[in-house]
Amino acid sequence: MSADFDVCVIGSGAGGGPVAAVAAEAGYRVVVLEKGPWYEADQFLKDEIIQCRRPTFWPHKRDEPHVREWMDKAGKRHAYLTGDFWNGNLVGGASVLMSGFFLRLKPTDFRLRSTYGPIADADVVDWPMAYDDLEPWYARIEEEVGVSGLAWEDLPDDVRDKRSTEDMPFLPTREHPFADRIDQVGAKLGLHPFPTPRAVLPEDWNGRRACAYAGYCGSYGCRTEAKGSSLAAFLPRALKTKRCEIRPRAMVTKLVSDETGKVVKAEYRDAQGKRQTIEASIFVVACQAIESARLLLNSRGPKHPNGLANGSGLVGRNLLFSTFGAGWGGFRHSDRSEDAWLRSKETFVNRSLQDWYHIDDPKLGKRKGGTIDFLLMHPNPIAAGMSQAFEDRVPPGSVFWGQPLKDRLFDWMHETVNLKFEIFGEWLADRRSRVTIDPYTQDRWGTPVARVRPYSHPRNRVTAAFLMDRGLDFMRALGAENPRTVPRFGGPSTNLIAGTCRFGKDPKSSVLDVDCRAHEARNLFVTDGSFMPTAGSVPFTFTIYANARRVAERIVAQLGGPKR
Repeated sequence: MSADFDVCVIGSGAGGGPVAAVAAEAGYRVVVLEKGPWYEADQFLKDEIIQCRRPTFWPHKRDEPHVREWMDKAGKRHAYLTGDFWNGNLVGGASVLMSGFFLRLKPTDFRLRSTYGPIADADVVDWPMAYDDLEPWYARIEEEVGVSGLAWEDLPDDVRDKRSTEDMPFLPTREHPFADRIDQVGAKLGLHPFPTPRAVLPEDWNGRRACAYAGYCGSYGCRTEAKGSSLAAFLPRALKTKRCEIRPRAMVTKLVSDETGKVVKAEYRDAQGKRQTIEASIFVVACQAIESARLLLNSRGPKHPNGLANGSGLVGRNLLFSTFGAGWGGFRHSDRSEDAWLRSKETFVNRSLQDWYHIDDPKLGKRKGGTIDFLLMHPNPIAAGMSQAFEDRVPPGSVFWGQPLKDRLFDWMHETVNLKFEIFGEWLADRRSRVTIDPYTQDRWGTPVARVRPYSHPRNRVTAAFLMDRGLDFMRALGAENPRTVPRFGGPSTNLIAGTCRFGKDPKSSVLDVDCRAHEARNLFVTDGSFMPTAGSVPFTFTIYANARRVAERIVAQLGGPKR
């Protein structure tokens, strides 16, 4: 008896969308199981309450919590329920809500241990492939998603991208004059700012409309579909074949395997909460690194007593994030002609610095650094109001209110342009940073939830502090008033999550092989950020896309090659 489908993809974001499109276009029957709802582009409103203040696009923690574990200074463990690790619960996944910074990893990111050597108490390894192996797929994704920018040549050799194509498919989006100012100041300082590639279309293309320049990219869906989410760039391709079915509100609770270890079906709850099953030849897990580990650990079977594909004991281990850090400063303007550039209504700055991607410092020595990017402060009014009410509180605990708050808000919104910088630093792989199954807590379907321990290696914060200082120095050089940073930095950036099912050549030290196929279940692939053994120092989405596009071809080959 034949299976229901050739390929069952669990999750529809950056890890799932490319697989669904490629397999369906190759002539195979595909089903995508997505636990979130399906929104049309015109439903993505620029409404901060709906988009950011309520759990519209991620679950409420009372229904689908995670358990966050932390340890106090005495070594005692504590835990509490949280929703912090959800970053997209809808068709298209978190890619719908991304900012779209599409920076490539560097060759040294693939050889972190070989380049810098072992690090005490960390689990740093080399990737089982090199940059050159992934580069063609970076190029393919730029074409298929529609990336805008410039391939900047005036960069140091160790950070300039080695490319198989001459340039980005699209010219950059329109830019705020801050971009020119950053270029000028950077040149004076001997630094190398460059245009940040963005998965944002500056013109109509392939049925998608150009950017509307509203300024609401991060945390918002895109009504024009200019942003290259899986929902805009890949799932329509899959559906166009008539061989792909997307089932929203389908929560997969278990993958069932037989006596040989092969996965034979997926169990899920439909929109009405009824238990359903799907049989397929190949199963692709792309739920997001925490949820993918949870699914595998909850999927015990005759050959997988400790969880599906977990013979190494590494499923859930080496949970990765990007180190979090941000700062900003104000640039006050007036009606004077020389301030006209500050009154520009353009929404994109599109500039990054990678001069400290590799650090060689007298105090810190040689170590992996990171990226600093520049952008205008998000236009969310409630966030602005909260920042002005609680910022610079004297004495601590006081709040600005009434006319003083009104004055601060007027200055923030009408008399000052606020430039922000963010850092993306290496979160060192560490087996203590992990996902397990919580023994006490279940979600609304009765499935045990993930218990998350985001252990941060001490070097993470030290490197983050170095990058934060460099960002502040640059803001001062730009002439910012009162440049400052978030008070706590170096911890996990919870919208960037990877690790938990690292790939490698040795089944004893990895979960997946180089093609992201489970060592212990040859019809099981994991294509979200779980495969990454180290984090790199750029946002993950582009690399997840590129790898999923690469693996999609391997899946088609395993099925027997394209049918047409």
